[in-house]
Amino acid sequence: MSKEDPAIGGQAVIEGVMMRSPKFFAIALRKPDGGILVRKDPYIAISKRIRWLDIPIIRGAIALVESLYLGIKALTFSADQAMEEKVIEATGKADHEIESGGKAFGTLWVTLMVVLGLGLGIGLFFYLPLVITDFIGVKGGIPFNLVDGMVRVGIFLVYIWAIGLWKETRRIFEYHGAEHKSIATFEVGEELTIDNAKKHTTVHTRCGTSFLIVVMMVSMVVFIFLGRPTSISERLMRFLFIPLIGGVSYEIIKLSSRSNIRFIQLLVKPGLWLQKMTTREPSTDQLEVAIVALKEALDKSEAQSESSR
Repeated sequence: MSKEDPAIGGQAVIEGVMMRSPKFFAIALRKPDGGILVRKDPYIAISKRIRWLDIPIIRGAIALVESLYLGIKALTFSADQAMEEKVIEATGKADHEIESGGKAFGTLWVTLMVVLGLGLGIGLFFYLPLVITDFIGVKGGIPFNLVDGMVRVGIFLVYIWAIGLWKETRRIFEYHGAEHKSIATFEVGEELTIDNAKKHTTVHTRCGTSFLIVVMMVSMVVFIFLGRPTSISERLMRFLFIPLIGGVSYEIIKLSSRSNIRFIQLLVKPGLWLQKMTTREPSTDQLEVAIVALKEALDKSEAQSESSR
């Protein structure tokens, strides 16, 4: 691949995959009848539309917010479709009123899950480690924040293991693997086919899993400079540093895919190991969905030129 080739990002959703290129945002979902439903919208990152925002760290903080927005949008769309199919299956009807009711319920469900998820994430991965570390009785700024960071990573690993026990989550992990395999196929310049995608690993450097692990390591360093929090206000103040932590982590992940600097590679290595838990080998049908989403995100002309190499 040349340096001019677009960076592709993606996310597994309910029975499908979301892909994003520098110009398009696409979602492909497997329907119960075996077909593939596609939604495609033009989308250009804010940092590309406003050039002065495209600077290190700032662009990472913005990308973090954009990724969350697009992720919620993709999950809402997939939940709408899943709920609509369940309503149709239960009633045998597919009139406009039923479809609208199913979509409204799906949107409400995803919104509720996102709110609860954000609350759970803040409580589990930021506040609870502070409480546990304080309970252990660790003194001193550096020891406190090192233990706090290790507790945070431990809670995250248990969380990933626990949700992986659910059948529905395991299926999303399979689509996650399909997303990575199809992107890897594109990045090495191969034709976007199922056979080519099968050859590649489910692990990818720019994965969100790797990003989260880097976030935890970077937060450990940043929080050391804040010392040991002794009040609720000092604990809550740490949330103000999330954009900075996200921005620095983004630059590390971005650099890791283009650089062989040993220190950077060591930073992202734990995230690659963890992807063994958050991805699964996908089926042929799942790979097909991921490839369709990727081709749509690249746009037809771009996908065709890539396939002709």
